Amino acid sequence: MKYSPLGRTGLQVSRVCLGTMMYGSQNTEAEGFAQMDYALERGINFFDTAEVYAIPPRPETQGATERIIGNWFAACGNRDKVVLASKIAGRADGMTWIRNGPRHTRDHIDAAVEASLTRLRTDYIDLYQLHWPDRRYSGFGFHEYHDYDGDYEDFQAILESLGHHVKAGRIRHIGVSNESPWGVMKFLSLAERAGLPRVASIQNCYNLVSRTFEYGLAEVALREDVGLLAYSPLAQGYLTGKYRHGALPAGARKTLFQRLNRYEGPGGDEMVHRYVDLAALVGVRPVELALKFIDSRPFVTSTIIGASTMAQLKDNIDAFEIDWTKEMDRAVSTLHASHPNPCP
Repeated sequence: MKYSPLGRTGLQVSRVCLGTMMYGSQNTEAEGFAQMDYALERGINFFDTAEVYAIPPRPETQGATERIIGNWFAACGNRDKVVLASKIAGRADGMTWIRNGPRHTRDHIDAAVEASLTRLRTDYIDLYQLHWPDRRYSGFGFHEYHDYDGDYEDFQAILESLGHHVKAGRIRHIGVSNESPWGVMKFLSLAERAGLPRVASIQNCYNLVSRTFEYGLAEVALREDVGLLAYSPLAQGYLTGKYRHGALPAGARKTLFQRLNRYEGPGGDEMVHRYVDLAALVGVRPVELALKFIDSRPFVTSTIIGASTMAQLKDNIDAFEIDWTKEMDRAVSTLHASHPNPCP
């Protein structure tokens, strides 16, 4: 396993991050324990979760993932071996089961940090991230930008609220997720000017059919030492080829929840097929092409993988061990240019 610096924090995190969002929905607690044990054995020291998990977001499963991780810490005593990342939900007026609609005000941040620490059965969170913005920015992907109203929490106030917990030792570092270049730079400039906590990472969607991160955020990541934590690296399973020709495998997320519409827009299906075919042409499996592509990008700090079975988890981790060749890079670049970002 290889490791990267997490921004300017001084922490070294594994290039593979264990995503846990299915613990408490598709995965039982016992299965979650087995995955976390195995991840540590393979050298993964970086786990990611969120207060809203398990996925899909539902009141009856909210917080379940953090509780499972907390129970594992209590049972195994492995807290000191893990760089733990969690997230506070952003503005979601319909998500009333989380604080009657989550926001990034001081009261919401205080309540969210305390609740996550309790569920996780720990005294601190290494990386605490804003899951999506407090403003009504469409951070989960879009083809056209639409402006939003000015009703959102002040950026400096958010940093001050987080800084209160950093000073108290409850969180050590902060990050953002589903954020824009303007949002990241706003946080960075305010942190520098006011002596507030500095954003260490950006957790955004990034995969072969969704590379919009490169248009503005890649330069920010490199120049400002705020690396990408890439989520959805397999396009929610599409880039493995398992949904080809309308297939609906038993137990798969699409089969269970029908929540993969981000990858079902115009051109998405065609490009997924072409990347799966490209993998065979360059002599690797589709999962290897998709994951190693991300690992080869200079602005990536870690790739967040998730699996519903141990076989998938082993496959995903193994994929990072192949060599990324010039032939692969040229082939991916050529295909990308023919229809870039069908699934932003």
